[in-house]
Amino acid sequence: MLNALEVVTTVIVGVMVGVEFSVAFIMNRILNALPEDSGQLGHAHGGRMLGALMPFWYIGSFVLVGIWAAAGWHHHGTGLVVTAGALLMLSVIMSMLLLVPINNRNKTWTPDNRPADWKQQLNRWERFHYVRVAVLIAAFALLVTALA
Repeated sequence: MLNALEVVTTVIVGVMVGVEFSVAFIMNRILNALPEDSGQLGHAHGGRMLGALMPFWYIGSFVLVGIWAAAGWHHHGTGLVVTAGALLMLSVIMSMLLLVPINNRNKTWTPDNRPADWKQQLNRWERFHYVRVAVLIAAFALLVTALA
């Protein structure tokens, strides 16, 4: 049963990392290449969609990693799992303090009501997101290593 939990948790975290990686290195580049209003509207729509889903995915991933750590406390690799859990919690804290406030503003913007510095705010979000993706990749790598 522990093996199934390990694999399911690793897959769920891995898919989440893939989504966030895709946002950082594919979707944002596509949206930023669109004409101004289209790109901004795309960012706002993406913020609404992913802003509704990702909190459950982040917290769910953290909970699964916590269950894995507790269930496998005396098994090889638990330190890696605990460290991965700490990194996932760091990503949640980063999200809440740095990214969510910008996203909450962004998802309400339209070409008629966006602030003059909207591009700077989106660039700031992207920089924070790159760091968050690096943290998530590190957590995922630790989970994969713990499987061995």
